[in-house]
Amino acid sequence: MTAVRPAPLRTPDGRYIVVRGRLWRTANPALAEDDRAALVQELMQARRAVGVARRGGDPDAEAAAHRRVDAAKIALGERGPVWWSDGAPDLNRHMAHTTCYAEWFRSVSEA
Repeated sequence: MTAVRPAPLRTPDGRYIVVRGRLWRTANPALAEDDRAALVQELMQARRAVGVARRGGDPDAEAAAHRRVDAAKIALGERGPVWWSDGAPDLNRHMAHTTCYAEWFRSVSEA
């Protein structure tokens, strides 16, 4: 029997998930479900290709696979220009406790 992972904590505005206290940008919620699913599938295939290339000792294939990962993440909205339009900064990879989410994070961490 495999353990079920709980869903990651999401910021109240839905822009980030929190993993080990660090903010990671979520996919653009305005993406059509079919488009999002296809991009996630491409992302997973590209990540697998990174591993295959790394295990095979092929640095050119690994670099190409990393570019595919990056392209999929940009298309999903997880990298590149932010998908929101209110001028809020991108806090991707910042520690939650050092951002405008600090009070919220403290309150949910204590609960």
